[in-house]
Amino acid sequence: MSLPLDQLPDLQPCTVLRIVPPANAPEWHDWLEEIGFLPGERLMVMTRALPGGDPLMVRVGSSTFALRRVEAACVQVTVEPAPGGTGA
Repeated sequence: MSLPLDQLPDLQPCTVLRIVPPANAPEWHDWLEEIGFLPGERLMVMTRALPGGDPLMVRVGSSTFALRRVEAACVQVTVEPAPGGTGA
């Protein structure tokens, strides 16, 4: 299942499929890849700010980033089974 990172539940492991920047900010593609959002990279949304859930705290490898929701929406991911989960 593929979905944008901003739609992913907190603490759900996933893998980056691709970066799809908005037409008015094509430079976000390179910027997101430069900070570690590369295809095949595993990541997880750790938490979201309240109220509204913006920004999101995202763990990529050993680094943690705060992404605005609109930036996270550019990162297409595929869901992995949760640690200790059944994978369902």
